Amino acid sequence: MNSLSHIAWRKFKKNSLGVFGLIIVTIAVVISFLGYVLFPDSTPYSNQMHLELSKKEPGFTTVFILVPKESVLEVNLFEKMLFGQESQFEEIPISTYREDNGLLWYTPFDSQYEQKFSDSNYLISERTYILGTDSFGRDLLSRILCGTRVSLSVGFISVFISLLIGISLGAIAGYYRGRVDAAIMWLVNVVWSIPTLLMVIAISLALGKGFWQVFIAVGLTMWVEVARIVRGEVLSVRENEYVEAAQSLGFSHFRILFKHILPNVMGAVIVISAANFASAILIEAGLSFLGIGAQPPMPSWGTMIKDHYAFIVMGKSYLAIFPGIAIMLLVLSFVLLGNALRDALDVRS
Repeated sequence: MNSLSHIAWRKFKKNSLGVFGLIIVTIAVVISFLGYVLFPDSTPYSNQMHLELSKKEPGFTTVFILVPKESVLEVNLFEKMLFGQESQFEEIPISTYREDNGLLWYTPFDSQYEQKFSDSNYLISERTYILGTDSFGRDLLSRILCGTRVSLSVGFISVFISLLIGISLGAIAGYYRGRVDAAIMWLVNVVWSIPTLLMVIAISLALGKGFWQVFIAVGLTMWVEVARIVRGEVLSVRENEYVEAAQSLGFSHFRILFKHILPNVMGAVIVISAANFASAILIEAGLSFLGIGAQPPMPSWGTMIKDHYAFIVMGKSYLAIFPGIAIMLLVLSFVLLGNALRDALDVRS
């Protein structure tokens, strides 16, 4: 049996770029869900600093002396996935070490003089920084992976807010038409005429700096496109015979709108949601770059670029390029996914 969903799925699988986008988005979702369990640095916000290791090249390897802390708050696996866990060790980066008659002699990473380690309770560990370290000596790979959660969270909540407002107003405008339609479309056109970034900045400044404020600011700027598309689809669908039949049977406006009309416009909503997801990620990165988005120590790709873009001309360009590639890859994936969904859900093709 060839249902519409099966036909759409077969058409989607034939689009290699769309499948690529879906794979990247799925990987990003898995990384965000498992969180700190996957990050090399599992401390909260992957914020373990070693100033001696500032701005080290990708692939840099060093040795640490690990000294167990006296008391560390134990967390379960779920809490570690969501919030991370404080390191159980004090970490001392060293360049060389030797053991002599039960004593440990080591050379601190930023020193040329050998020292004796007085504590007998220690571990020696070697660590490789795959993408190097940032200007504070933090693991850049862990920060970028943690930033994936920030970007997807902003995208998801912002799109949800935009869909909630846009679908409601667009459906009401398209179904009732007349003065209701005129009033709602006047509001849509007014909001549409204001530059998006300017409105986001204004809302962010009004609500204050912070992570949750970004959700609201971005969501309140993206609903207009959803409303316009939903209105157009509802205007078309409401002329179908099954809608007239439902009206003749005396069904309520609420039932006709939400049970008979909106399910038939969800294809267009899904496509615009993917595009809005990409826009939300870009806007969040822009706000963080300007300093009014996610605040330190929360890792945001925009903040990483802001902190390190000056190093592009100083031989440390990877500090800004790696977060930039992460933004480009995730945004491109959502764009490709949205284009593939548009083609798959197009009944004319």
